[in-house]
Amino acid sequence: MLQDSVIQAKHLVDKAYTETRNKLKQRLRREAVSSSDAMAFFKQPVALSRNAIRAADYMDVTLQILSEKLKYIYPGPFNISDVLTAEQKEILNKLTGCAYQFLPKVCRPSLYRTINGECNNRKNPILGASNTGYKRILPPEYEDGISLPRGWTESQKINGFPLPKAREVSNEIVRYTTNSLVVDTDRSLMFMQWGQFLDHDTDLSPDTPSRSAFFEGVDCETSCARAHPCFPLSIPLNDPRIKNQSDCIPLFRSAPVCNLVTPLREQINVLTSYVDGSQVYGSDSVAATKLRNLTNNLGLLAINQKYTDNGRPFLPFSGNNADMCTTTNMSAGIPCFLAGDSRVSEQPGLTTFHTLFLREHNRIATQLHTLNPHWSGEKLYQETRKIIGCILQKITYKDWLPLLLGGEMSGVLPTYTAYNVQEDPRVSNVFTIAFRMGHTLIQPFVYRVGDGYQPFKKDPAVPLHQFFFATWRIVNEGGIDPLLRGMLANSAKLNQQNQIVDDELRERLFKLLKRIGFDLAAINIQRGREHGLPGYNAWRRFCGLSAPKNVDELAIVLNNRTLAKKLIDLYGTPENIDIWIGGVSEPLVPGGRTGKLLSCLIGDQFRRARDGDWYYYENDFVLSSDQKYSIEKVTLSRIICENTNITEVPLNVFLGNRYPMDFVPCSRLPQMNLSPWKESPEFGRVQSAVLAGQLLDIHRAVHKPLLCCLSCGLCVIVMSKCEPLALSDVLSMVEQDFIKDISVLCSIQLSSNPD
Repeated sequence: MLQDSVIQAKHLVDKAYTETRNKLKQRLRREAVSSSDAMAFFKQPVALSRNAIRAADYMDVTLQILSEKLKYIYPGPFNISDVLTAEQKEILNKLTGCAYQFLPKVCRPSLYRTINGECNNRKNPILGASNTGYKRILPPEYEDGISLPRGWTESQKINGFPLPKAREVSNEIVRYTTNSLVVDTDRSLMFMQWGQFLDHDTDLSPDTPSRSAFFEGVDCETSCARAHPCFPLSIPLNDPRIKNQSDCIPLFRSAPVCNLVTPLREQINVLTSYVDGSQVYGSDSVAATKLRNLTNNLGLLAINQKYTDNGRPFLPFSGNNADMCTTTNMSAGIPCFLAGDSRVSEQPGLTTFHTLFLREHNRIATQLHTLNPHWSGEKLYQETRKIIGCILQKITYKDWLPLLLGGEMSGVLPTYTAYNVQEDPRVSNVFTIAFRMGHTLIQPFVYRVGDGYQPFKKDPAVPLHQFFFATWRIVNEGGIDPLLRGMLANSAKLNQQNQIVDDELRERLFKLLKRIGFDLAAINIQRGREHGLPGYNAWRRFCGLSAPKNVDELAIVLNNRTLAKKLIDLYGTPENIDIWIGGVSEPLVPGGRTGKLLSCLIGDQFRRARDGDWYYYENDFVLSSDQKYSIEKVTLSRIICENTNITEVPLNVFLGNRYPMDFVPCSRLPQMNLSPWKESPEFGRVQSAVLAGQLLDIHRAVHKPLLCCLSCGLCVIVMSKCEPLALSDVLSMVEQDFIKDISVLCSIQLSSNPD
């Protein structure tokens, strides 16, 4: 029965995958793409992620088939996971391919991160790695207790009330007229754009690759039926845009992760959870190799071979002859770009940041080659990748997060002390929704500014929806410099309780070729339900905040009775309010750009991602003091100066700056000092310290003489003056490979302390 069920499941899944892929290719050729196609295009898993998701879908469908076959044997409600024996689960793991996802990992000390995040935590090597599940802070709340989203059955009541349609909440709470938009005079569009670039370093929940229901055969793009994996958004009465109530906004469930430990559905994160530059370098070995220039031995990333940006490189193209980008202007024929994250071409600000850090990698690698001409291409690549990761961490934790979290920063993200092997760095499931607060900062226009911050000659302010996937505009209309100047000199949108998300995102998301657009606010709400996230009050309680029971108490929390009444009219009780709309509706904390609840959830994530990251740049084992000092002096302003033709920038690019009073010449900004990376005895000690630190972290119980030997990696290199314990004396305490790894380190000893 097990084998037959897996064969049947594979047939259903493979058939649905193939049909979906063929239909999308046909629409791309016919230039008949929809907003749904756009969403699918950049959220489709690739390479190793696709294999992991296919295995998870095989498992998910197999379990559904088995449940159907066994319901006559178990007439009452039952969980299929509880019925299967350990041996049967092992068989299913092997037959579906899930077993491959959990193969034992061999972790050896390394100067550099693995590309997929494995072995960062050496006690639990897959913690924070790509293609693993999200962390659950609170247990999921699924309609059936296992996998069905909250609100799957629209008539079903939760806490005595049915959930409102996500689109209805968007219409009633989020909607406002663009001409009344208030800008944030204290935050630039660079502040908004860094948030999205950062998010694409830490999490991506791809849709399941099928656009057809596995069992019913329903085409989710033409039907509004709710059949797995279709979870469309229903249209409420009197919708201001969509008049046909039988219509819907398509939405597809996030892909699951292989999991037989519990029957509860968990979504997959195909990125590493660490702030490590995976949006630049990729999150698996296949992607990383595609992004490298392997034609020489210089450690460079690949660049575009067809076009340049005023003499500077563009990102390489993806290599697809027909993709979402070419459909935006077939005569231009400019395809999508290739980067470490598949969403690189979604909108121009994102593409700009990806391009900037491609150039910064190649600039640093070139300088390191000058400093160390004997280094191999692999060494140059890995050292540069490490530096870029540290730069991203410094900008995020020291420059950006304080402006996001404001007065809540010290409470939710205290000062770094040391690496904690017990800390779980995985991205929490709720963070994937909470961090979408960044959508409240997005302006409805893409601004471009000319040389000397003079008006751009052509279309200085383009509606955002006209720039979705429009790579041709970047290549043919001035490159990234006008876009950067536009973000430096213009303000972000201010999130206000009556101006949450602009209609460019609420009515025209991924609107292509005059076709209907999506509603990002409604999708955020629906996605939270699809992930089984509990309601607003559950998260308030988790954060130690009050849990309002009625409109009066909610009005106090929101400091807005009108908004509180609207929410209660929709949801019936604060318990049911969806986490995203509840979070973005709260008043902003002093000096920050989130409310108290989102400050708590976002701060929790970045604290765990920092403290649970062995390679975080402030960990004493990772960099020398001189290297750390160099990293601390890096600013995004200087990176822009180094990699563009822009000659004037603000000192702090994230603040609201006005030209010319807040801008300075690039010549006033110090360049990054790379001399601490020149190979020398000191550099060698740093390299030894990295390895020693990892070994000490794994084996804390080693005898003092052995610890003494290891500690020399931090000290002066001299001839050995201590006698390490004989191998036979320590075999009972540490593994054979550990002894081999430290054999070199034990020849390094501190002359002043031979004990």
